[in-house]
Amino acid sequence: MKKYIGTIAVLCILCMPSCTGRKESGRKLQQMREEVLSNLITNVLPFWEIYSPDPSGGFYGAIGNDGVPVAGADKGLALNAHILWAFSSAYRAFEVENYRQLANRAQRYLIDHFIDTEYGGAYWSVTAAGEPADTGKQTYGLASAIYGLSEHYRATGNKESLEQAIALYATVQSHAYDAVNGGYIDSFTRNWQLPERFGYEGEGDGMASKTMNTHIRLLEAFTNLYRVWPDCRLKEQLRGLAGIFCDEIINPETCHGRLFFTMEWHSLEETDSYGYDMETSWLLCEAAGATGDMQLMERTKEIALNLVDAQMWEGWTPQGYLLYGKTNGKLSRKIEWWPQAEAVVAFINAWQLTGNATYAAAAATTWNWIRENVIDHEYGEWYHSLDENYMPVIARPKANIWKGPCHNSRMAFETIARIHWRE
Repeated sequence: MKKYIGTIAVLCILCMPSCTGRKESGRKLQQMREEVLSNLITNVLPFWEIYSPDPSGGFYGAIGNDGVPVAGADKGLALNAHILWAFSSAYRAFEVENYRQLANRAQRYLIDHFIDTEYGGAYWSVTAAGEPADTGKQTYGLASAIYGLSEHYRATGNKESLEQAIALYATVQSHAYDAVNGGYIDSFTRNWQLPERFGYEGEGDGMASKTMNTHIRLLEAFTNLYRVWPDCRLKEQLRGLAGIFCDEIINPETCHGRLFFTMEWHSLEETDSYGYDMETSWLLCEAAGATGDMQLMERTKEIALNLVDAQMWEGWTPQGYLLYGKTNGKLSRKIEWWPQAEAVVAFINAWQLTGNATYAAAAATTWNWIRENVIDHEYGEWYHSLDENYMPVIARPKANIWKGPCHNSRMAFETIARIHWRE
């Protein structure tokens, strides 16, 4: 695998003169932890508590930057599942009753309105009134539902959530798993036929039968399900999924993940996503750790550090934010909220793996940039994106089928759990 020799030393000298020792790094991380915790409980979660519940049931499908719901917007499976995950995690962390109630609300709506009782699986979206809208089956959406339901069981002990998560996992294995080539197929019709167009809105040109993004969602979902349901077959699938990242998705020469594939794992375009690569770096370590496979853990540790170093060198800016990526060598300079959240966790994970203070300083630098530029201190939550002048693009929604409370709340929960500093 390509090594970014000297990257860390160069960045330490040029970009982060403040990383002067373990104590200073520890204090910075502890300060960051306190600020991240405060942002979670006073800014991020309150936005969803106040603005997202729909009096007619469930949660609004889209919400503007100012918290005003978009009338008639369809409700996406992924958004509902991410609300379920976020408030389940919040209840597990803080035992606040309102968090439990919102998690229960999301669980009930997902089961009652998204689950397809005739053909199995779950719809990609329902109408504002809760009737099926896009009845196609997206493996991304099913993975998100497994993630949210398994976390709900983890937080509340609700057996219905565990049963539904296991049932969705079985459905994914039955229909989406490619036993010939490995990995998972992205898209199906309602009755599990291959569609004319693979993929889903917002990803590539629609011709990919497999994508990195969907496999990331499966990686987090299977890991979380295995935490609460240590089934031996699931363990093997999780190990195999981690192997797919190591052998097929991540390019060892560039230290980037390939995004779009044919059924046989032929890459369809040269696109790098710095955010996906950062996210993969730590989720891959989590998955390997859950299996207890020491050889896999060592392999994923090396890959994770190479991924983080590559993104630091190519996509991480001196100001502290992570660029979006590049296609065919052309850099995309757009700035979105979620890569920043994933960068913080990836840096903290790299620091934990190595003890290298440069990673700790990078995490704090990125958090400081988020605090000053991405957080909406007026209405709550984080802005969807910034323009080239670092100004919020307020026309972009705070919530829709693609933007929920998962990336930034998860960054907070991971930061809180991973940083425990004592002099």
